[in-house]
Amino acid sequence: MNERPGPNHYLAAAEFVLMLRQNGLHDVRVLRAMEQVPRVPFLDQRWFRLADEDITLPIGCGQSILQPSLTGAMIAALGVEAGHRVLQVGTGSGYAAAILGRLAATVVTVERWRTLADEAHARLRGLGYDMIEGVFGDGLDGYPPRAPYDRILVTCAIEAIPPGLWSQLAPTGVLVAPIGSGPGPQDIVRAEKGPEGPLLTPFTKARVEPAMAGTARRL
Repeated sequence: MNERPGPNHYLAAAEFVLMLRQNGLHDVRVLRAMEQVPRVPFLDQRWFRLADEDITLPIGCGQSILQPSLTGAMIAALGVEAGHRVLQVGTGSGYAAAILGRLAATVVTVERWRTLADEAHARLRGLGYDMIEGVFGDGLDGYPPRAPYDRILVTCAIEAIPPGLWSQLAPTGVLVAPIGSGPGPQDIVRAEKGPEGPLLTPFTKARVEPAMAGTARRL
């Protein structure tokens, strides 16, 4: 998809949405948001030609931007509504945060790599996403100053939901995260609060980069 409307933009956008539908994404609001957020501005120039492919691509600091169908599936599982406050753990390039910004009232996105956090902040501000607050920090700790959150999206793999992060989820909130360890694919899980703890519903599998505790200033 082109960064700005041009002769081929709308055709490319339609083909992108068709690809997402063919890969199992049917949530109309999420499809519309992803149609409005081309991946090109969130990629290094050498990957522009692959922006509309349903593949994971590198973004720097040894990290990656997830394939669009997985990003869409995870966001769809959140069930974000217009008035929601959303926390995202793992900003990366800012692509998922931008999609969330099209759906929610406010978004807080936390990134452990200072380089990625700074780049994503500048990128999102330049694209007009003023409803998104970028934070440099350990996303596994969440971001207590803006809690509670109606929805939490974790875009890196965790072995279990950190108690501190879970405590920042509203009583009727939903958390979506890849859960599992080891070299194989993780379960992508939708978690809701229950009387005896999280109610976990796996809905797909994928290989996602593991979360790392702490922060890293530069690479």
